[in-house]
Amino acid sequence: MEIIEKASKVYWDNFNGEVWFGRCIFLSWYCGLGSCKFCYRAINKGHNINREKARRSLNSILAETILCKKLNWKLEFLTSGYDALDADELLEICKEVSRVYGKKIWLNVGVLSEEELNKLKKYVEGIVASIETCNRELHKKICPDKKFEEYEEMLNIKGFKKSATIVIGLGEKKDDFLKLKEFIEEYKLDKITFYALKPIKEGFYSEGPERNYYAWWIANTRINFPRLEIMAGVTVKRVEDVDILLKSGANGITKFPITKYFGGEKTKLFEKLVKESGRKLISNLNSLDGIDFSDVGEDVKEKLEVYLNKMRKS
Repeated sequence: MEIIEKASKVYWDNFNGEVWFGRCIFLSWYCGLGSCKFCYRAINKGHNINREKARRSLNSILAETILCKKLNWKLEFLTSGYDALDADELLEICKEVSRVYGKKIWLNVGVLSEEELNKLKKYVEGIVASIETCNRELHKKICPDKKFEEYEEMLNIKGFKKSATIVIGLGEKKDDFLKLKEFIEEYKLDKITFYALKPIKEGFYSEGPERNYYAWWIANTRINFPRLEIMAGVTVKRVEDVDILLKSGANGITKFPITKYFGGEKTKLFEKLVKESGRKLISNLNSLDGIDFSDVGEDVKEKLEVYLNKMRKS
């Protein structure tokens, strides 16, 4: 608690208390690797499914983008597995999502070359390295086909803001925080997203990290990097962690499946815990009243209605 209190003070010395919900938009369920031991794609053989059928339609992606804009959810990043889309497809998606969202976006789709990124520069603000852990030996075991060095090369490409995703509970130790600290410093990250490991049925892991241990990583990151944007992921089963993660210095909360639980009891608990932490939620997680969707084009409206109907039911 002493560390969390210190992190909370550092947060309030540098930020205004606003909390937002960050929405990651998936582009495809395919992954050309499908071998990371914590990932459902390894269990479900994501590299064996049909690459074309696993891809979401552009209208579905844009419908979700519209929800982000209308309900003030921050678009965390566009994401997919490795090699899920070719360069032209990715360019078209980034162009259209950026147009609808009204600003440049972040991208987390594996390792991209400088040539590939430069083609996206007009629409992409930042790139995310999904390294998962800074313990390189652990990384080799958990993500045998992901090359840590390739992500480092990507982060050295100039002209983009930088971020990384870290999963807590993979087998790292507290001593590994020094490795994370060095990584953030070396690549001058602008933000970082933490996730608590979510065990997958028939997977390599049987349980996720204890909440205080998860918060410890966020608190220490906040203390060492006062102005870094820190996002913390919570699942439905971990929604009770919202208050401690915010008190530890997280700027926002991500991963929560909001369209499925919009306005429901879990979302009400989410909002309650934000308030109890002394922070102010600026994203709409509870009501569609007064939200105008009349400007949505007919081509996207059908897909949008699927989301809205699900949210109204919840």
